[in-house]
Amino acid sequence: MTNMTMKANVFRANGVFGVEEKPVPSPGFGEAIVRVSLTTICGTDIHIVKGEYPVRNGLTIGHEAVGVIHELGEGVFGYEPGQRVLFGAITPCGQCEPCLGGFRSQCGGPLGGWRLGNTLDGTQAEYVRVPFAQANMALIPESLTDEQVILLADIASTGFSAAESGHVGIGDNVAIFGQGPIGLCATLGARLMGAARIFVVDRNPFRLEVAHRFGATDTILAGDDTASAIVEATGGRGVDVAIEAIGLQETFTNALAVVKPGGVLSSVGVYGHSLNLDMAALGAGLADKTIVTTLCPGGKERMMRLMRLVETKRIDLTPLLTHHFKLDQIAAAYDLFSEQRDNVLKVAIHVGTDG
Repeated sequence: MTNMTMKANVFRANGVFGVEEKPVPSPGFGEAIVRVSLTTICGTDIHIVKGEYPVRNGLTIGHEAVGVIHELGEGVFGYEPGQRVLFGAITPCGQCEPCLGGFRSQCGGPLGGWRLGNTLDGTQAEYVRVPFAQANMALIPESLTDEQVILLADIASTGFSAAESGHVGIGDNVAIFGQGPIGLCATLGARLMGAARIFVVDRNPFRLEVAHRFGATDTILAGDDTASAIVEATGGRGVDVAIEAIGLQETFTNALAVVKPGGVLSSVGVYGHSLNLDMAALGAGLADKTIVTTLCPGGKERMMRLMRLVETKRIDLTPLLTHHFKLDQIAAAYDLFSEQRDNVLKVAIHVGTDG
């Protein structure tokens, strides 16, 4: 195994990355090697290559993938080489205090559950080593394609968790700021949880159109009066839950402003700076508003639940895969995705001879 090499997208320095030859990894105890068939690029990967999120030189980037089990390490039971599996961006051990307490994304310590493409080599490669494989590999039903399940690994799970953490209830009014892939999945999640009216805000008319197909009832082109327009549309009451899915001061402030007293601001944006709290929006600290943050849940049970939604045709995420590339074309894929050209939502990276 050590003599085998593979292609992998490797980070070297700020703005410097590309496909290189690396050794195919070998599994340790409790680990599995998966031959990647399909992967993607996430917004967090863009932060990494721009140097906005620090990782080590030589790291293989990426954390969303579908593949086939290539080799199993000792201590992994119930799986066989050749089986097709989905595994999440978050790979909890299932045994530490945060995991047992229900916070699997914080496995081992703050943000510790996110390993692939962060602290361990990631998925934009021909092979990837999956840690704690017993807890993290979910077998894919034969009836589902790679394209149908790939986005469950991160963006769908994250977007849905924003609605879950916000405790969206039947009949709620919900406002979602940002309709990128995660925001669109938050819109879909709010619909699944029974929201009556779903306001979505974005600067891109195409994304607002997709949001309407995903369940938004009111689409709003972002502007200076966005918050006041939503409050007015609710009769001055405000929304029960606001979801911030971008990571900007402006959208965070607007989200807080539209939440009713006693409501919830659920934040899944990635912030690269300090946030200021608007005292009027916060009711001077007396408005009983709750602010919650969420990192994508992990583990195979989560993946199995989400695949059931696809199997029963409750959700279809394939419209989000707007562009397709091969692994050797990943530099062009990063350029397109980073610059947000051609109405890109998500790019599918086909790996190996199947691409």
